[in-house]
Amino acid sequence: MKFVFFGGKGGVGKTTVSSAYGLKCARAGLDTLVVSTDPAHSTSDVFDQQFGDDPAPVEGHENLWAMEIDPDEEVQRHMQEIKRAMSDQVSPAVVNAIDRQIELAHKTPGAHEAALFDRFVDVMRDSEEYDRVVFDTSPTGGTLRLLGLPEFLGDWIDRLLDKRAKSIELFEKAAVGEHEARRRAEDDPIIRRLEERKETFEFAGRVLREEAAFYLILNPDELSIRETGRAIEELTEYDLDVEGLVVNKVTPEPDDDEGGRGARYLRERCRTERDRIDEIRSAFDEPVVATIEERVQEVKGSLLAEVAAELAVEVEAPPAASESAK
Repeated sequence: MKFVFFGGKGGVGKTTVSSAYGLKCARAGLDTLVVSTDPAHSTSDVFDQQFGDDPAPVEGHENLWAMEIDPDEEVQRHMQEIKRAMSDQVSPAVVNAIDRQIELAHKTPGAHEAALFDRFVDVMRDSEEYDRVVFDTSPTGGTLRLLGLPEFLGDWIDRLLDKRAKSIELFEKAAVGEHEARRRAEDDPIIRRLEERKETFEFAGRVLREEAAFYLILNPDELSIRETGRAIEELTEYDLDVEGLVVNKVTPEPDDDEGGRGARYLRERCRTERDRIDEIRSAFDEPVVATIEERVQEVKGSLLAEVAAELAVEVEAPPAASESAK
């Protein structure tokens, strides 16, 4: 699939795995964009390079670009766009009142998801130059609310369109003279705006179901396993299939000749984690596509390449490369 999402609860290593997969795709000859919504800007740390809201080439790597979307900035931008759109539709007397309502709405739960959703759609629409777009998504709960927006808001907009059309019809019946209401109905700015939004949500829903692959990252612990189970169930409700699981931060086994308290602790921890990994393999139908050991140092540079090699996620060469190989 062109769009690949790596999800999971906070702290499981989504940025590391998504960056490693992006590197794997780029080394296979795919023009690849890594998109992060992590407010901590971890992608910049992984590649030792500062990224912003626009795609930038990753230094030292061919075919690889990255961008970091700031959720707080997106909420502000989203709010300003709505204010501008509404100010064109209402009288100056109520603009200030509407502005206050919009600001209050953007402080409620879900505001970040709504703003990020629009930005995700923009990225997907403007991705013609890339063969693969890898999303380092927000923690599981926020991601699922984000992915559920197309269906929910699509139905909501249908109802708004119906109410708006009926209100115009009633106004027209009361109109006299030149039937101004009919001309307003044909070029009603609110209906036009709602139809544009509906098309956006339909586009997003279609792309997520037909052109996107989803992978979940988890650690070998009970809390992470339960969270992954809930994520799979909710994704299934949205007709989104999980292609595979990545078990990250697995404790390395100590050597046989190592003794002492630290070695005994590590062996006990490794036994517990092996049991958890066996549980993951038996409890979920989705395949485990990688078990990645935890590194002592931060995963970047050559360590990132090692993680990329451990990911058993298929990477197809672009058509031109395939044909030239023949």
